[in-house]
Amino acid sequence: MKISLVAVVCAVVVLMLMGEAQVTRAASCNPVQLSPCLGAITSSAKPSGLCCARLKEQQPCLCGYLKNPSLKQYVNSPNAKRVAATCHVPSPSC
Repeated sequence: MKISLVAVVCAVVVLMLMGEAQVTRAASCNPVQLSPCLGAITSSAKPSGLCCARLKEQQPCLCGYLKNPSLKQYVNSPNAKRVAATCHVPSPSC
């Protein structure tokens, strides 16, 4: 009985650590992760599911991207706002 309780506790700890690793990975700001959205942002194409997933992951980073002169034009463009709206990602209020 004691050994199985230890095994269960260890399994729970491992699952918690795996969850933290995913949160950390999702929170890392990398504009290259938004490359699946480039076609939709530079044209009137509908964003893909992958684009929307990546946009949601990178949502906490959008204000930082707006502060970057090289990225601001893409994040702040009318097409980028359309893509964000289609993906149900609110425009950042920085």
